[in-house]
Amino acid sequence: MNTEVEVDMTGAVATVTLNRPERLNAISIPMVDRLVNALAEAAASPARVVVLAGAGRAFCVGADQAEMTERSAQEWERIVRRYLDPVREIVAMDKPVIAALHGDTVGGGLGLAMACDLRLAAAGIRLGSPFTPIGLAGCDMSAGWFLPRLVGLGAASELMFTGRLVSAEEALGLGLVHRVVPREGLAEEVRRWSEQLATGAPIAHAWTKRALHRSLGVDMDGEFEFEIFAQVQCLQTADHREGVAAFQQKRRPEFTGE
Repeated sequence: MNTEVEVDMTGAVATVTLNRPERLNAISIPMVDRLVNALAEAAASPARVVVLAGAGRAFCVGADQAEMTERSAQEWERIVRRYLDPVREIVAMDKPVIAALHGDTVGGGLGLAMACDLRLAAAGIRLGSPFTPIGLAGCDMSAGWFLPRLVGLGAASELMFTGRLVSAEEALGLGLVHRVVPREGLAEEVRRWSEQLATGAPIAHAWTKRALHRSLGVDMDGEFEFEIFAQVQCLQTADHREGVAAFQQKRRPEFTGE
């Protein structure tokens, strides 16, 4: 059985782990399909939160450089298009996805991390999209979409044109990650965030995620119309009634996703 991508279901949390540590979790072409399938499995599971992690020293260093061989333009188009499918799977998932960045997060690895809803990083790691130094466009594997939206056009321009790697601490200042903690404390921080989100209302989380991503490509009035629609859906749920009752009774809500 191939274990380059592993899925672990523990309680309400599904953890998808890139498990190719001998190659710093570089994503080979066959591994793309395994990652897409693993993410789809996590999305379809009863889990309320998904964690994306990596084994070994790095989170992920992107595509496997050993596969950068001569190919036709048509072949490369199919491959580059396929590498975006894990990103699409993460964004389409109606669950919060946390990237647990315990090691260097580079190239396509940063693309995967940016697609996640939350990014928790270990102190001392490096992040970046070093494509232009090897003669590739800096917008690879979703960087052209996510990076300017997360850090602003100016910072994204510098990082993409130079390919410079930044420390976790600088990434925090740029808004590229949400928290930086000592490496030995990262697992606990991920657990804490996962458990907190897992107790939340799944339907509310789903509509929130859809609204966030949709807002990036519509005008204000279009977003307002979607907000109205999303809130009407949530107002009719048992979770909303439970949330109001729990607030009035001064207790923790118990959401069922109904």
